[in-house]
Amino acid sequence: MRSFPRFITLVACALLPLSAQAAPGAPSATAKDLVATLEQGYAKLADLQADFVQHTAIASVNREERGAGELFIKKSAAGAAMFRFDYTKPRQQIVSNGKTVWYYLPENRQVMISDLADLFAGGNGAALNYLTGLGHISADFTARLPDGGRDGKGNYLLDLVPKKATPVMARLRLTISAGAVADYLETKTARNPVPILSSVVYDQLGNTTRIDFSKVRVNRSLGSGMFTFKPPAGVEIIKNK
Repeated sequence: MRSFPRFITLVACALLPLSAQAAPGAPSATAKDLVATLEQGYAKLADLQADFVQHTAIASVNREERGAGELFIKKSAAGAAMFRFDYTKPRQQIVSNGKTVWYYLPENRQVMISDLADLFAGGNGAALNYLTGLGHISADFTARLPDGGRDGKGNYLLDLVPKKATPVMARLRLTISAGAVADYLETKTARNPVPILSSVVYDQLGNTTRIDFSKVRVNRSLGSGMFTFKPPAGVEIIKNK
């Protein structure tokens, strides 16, 4: 069974605005410009749907785990993010209505239930703030450009380090669309709600979780009903305390 710390890492890595566009010729930007592009863009996001492929490298045993499926994100009226991961490989579901998290393992006939705030309490508070909105980046993270600052296609790289230590997120690296950044530099307004091309979470044990996205669709008025979960009959219910 996947541990709750590893589950937190997965969710923190995946709940990001996404993009599938790049413009290698974008002008140079600072870390402050990149944070503004993210925060302003996220304010325009109501909901998101995308396919994903996940790669987790476990340092202690030199093993890689892979997963794939479809994810859905929706901002609730209270501002917290509701989310749903429908995995096709391995088969499982992670669903949250912004308050409760259900983690369903059909092959084990088990569902783990946790309060979202409790799950990210203590040292994991930065991860919770990150999930509930990219508007928290400037308050909760130190942003810096890594050496070079660009990937091979000219998109920007941004490293985010939590200001308060957390075991599940030592560092978060984002690849941000050069086109979205160029638009911000020209207009001082971020118009793309989904400027992130990829994300990698590094934890304190040296493990990494990378998620790549495709078929990104935004602001399609996803219904709130899909972010609740009713355990099937006969399934063991495990409450995280």
